[in-house]
Amino acid sequence: MNEAQFIAALRTLPLHPGAQELRDDTATLTIGGETLILTHDAIAEGVHYRSGTDPFDIAWKLVATNLSDLAAKGAEPMGVLIGAVLVEGAERFVEGLRAILTEYDVPLLGGDTISVSPATFGCTAIGWATVTPVPRRDGARAGDGLWITGPIGAAMLGFETGHGTAYLRPRPRLADGQALAGHVTAMMDVSDGLLLDASRMAEASGCTADITLARVPIAAGADPLRAVTWGDDYELLFAAPADFVPPVPAARIGEMAAAGRTSLLLDGQVPEIALGYQHR
Repeated sequence: MNEAQFIAALRTLPLHPGAQELRDDTATLTIGGETLILTHDAIAEGVHYRSGTDPFDIAWKLVATNLSDLAAKGAEPMGVLIGAVLVEGAERFVEGLRAILTEYDVPLLGGDTISVSPATFGCTAIGWATVTPVPRRDGARAGDGLWITGPIGAAMLGFETGHGTAYLRPRPRLADGQALAGHVTAMMDVSDGLLLDASRMAEASGCTADITLARVPIAAGADPLRAVTWGDDYELLFAAPADFVPPVPAARIGEMAAAGRTSLLLDGQVPEIALGYQHR
């Protein structure tokens, strides 16, 4: 069973309406006059970080990836719960948590600890919606522009060279997400590769994403074609009406077209490459 098959099987279970049929990265719950956004991500040794990584960086990346999901909904974080493994140097994990929670003014709500190897850490992040309806990935329309908030490929370079912080200490675009949320037709963060995530947005929206590679901002020194398929960038990818002027720095990388035989075109062609990272 691969990831897509597993999620399809989960859709046969009783689902809350806020789960949106598991077709997005977050759940949305309306309680009284508040709309809450909930998300959960896990990171594992040997998959999301190398063995021997400083636990400080593990903690930062764990929280950052979850805050990035909130950013894509324009949410204001309420707090996080952490599922932690008692690794060697666990005090550094605590310091990493302290750093990112302080940086983004997010309190710790609780969680659990276990001892297991290889280590897998989990985080649940909860936020308040700052606008309703909350942006989803399935609202893009043919004729919309397709945008990204920053360069792609820095995480790839950091992983391959061992230098820089982009791979292990991504910076969730919370302020950008809040500024964009009331204006976009669809929005998500780029975690598994720009091409793969753009194809997911297009498929969910019943469109084709038509991306021009030369328009995509690429981190200095990164190979463009590899960068757009690598992932871990955590920039915001969004669709908006053709005449939209974004209130934050962003690059228009293509358009949403009417649905065709594929959900993604690159320079007008169907790309004959793996679009990004998928769990087997």
